[in-house]
Amino acid sequence: MNKSLPSYPDLQGKVVMITGVSRGLGKALALAFAEAKSVLVLCSRGKEELAQTAAEVEKLGARCLSIAADVSVPRDAERLVATAEATFGRIDVLINNAAVLGPSPMPYLLDFPEEAFMEVMRVNTWGPFLVTRRAIAGMLARQSGSIINVTSEAGRVGYAGWGAYGVSKFALEGLTQTWAQEVEGTGVRVNMVDPGEMDTEMHRLAVPDCDYELADPREVVAPFLYLASDVSREVNGQRLLAEEFVGEEAES
Repeated sequence: MNKSLPSYPDLQGKVVMITGVSRGLGKALALAFAEAKSVLVLCSRGKEELAQTAAEVEKLGARCLSIAADVSVPRDAERLVATAEATFGRIDVLINNAAVLGPSPMPYLLDFPEEAFMEVMRVNTWGPFLVTRRAIAGMLARQSGSIINVTSEAGRVGYAGWGAYGVSKFALEGLTQTWAQEVEGTGVRVNMVDPGEMDTEMHRLAVPDCDYELADPREVVAPFLYLASDVSREVNGQRLLAEEFVGEEAES
């Protein structure tokens, strides 16, 4: 693994499902967990970019199952989880990363196209609900599992012009907290990570005139590795900010 990242030996062999891996943070996470020798289940809507990420993961020697699916469609969510469990027997970690921004530049809510608003909510909030609902059943049966949702500062503070994206992340934070309370004491944990502003295509669309330095997605994967590891087995219902994160392994 990259020496700048904390090392969690127990990640080797863990089955890690990551949605939205075609680019940006999702791709960076796939490569980080591949370096940690995890077994990967990769998902995105775009087949070509999914295949490219899978090829890079396999080049690192990781076992990988790639599934083109739209997590906001119940049948696709069902197929994604069922195929992963049939192939590897379980899902140890689920990272709900798939998200869309909506129209760019983002209009104010008064002018936001209604169908576009619903599409953002479907992918960013409904999708994580659908996949989690299906994956968590096996985790509860095994009394072990980690679910990690990707949130945003726009899900904590309402910003004019962040429209449906911000609203969807507010909802995702509530979903995370509620589910964390419901699984408390079961061995399953549900947390979220705010990776901060990153140099991604989504950020370029959201802030086209950005004039300040942004993080590389590869620089913000540490809290996800931590939450996937058994080191964090007692951590539940927490919101980690990537730029402030210091994990137990990272301290040593």
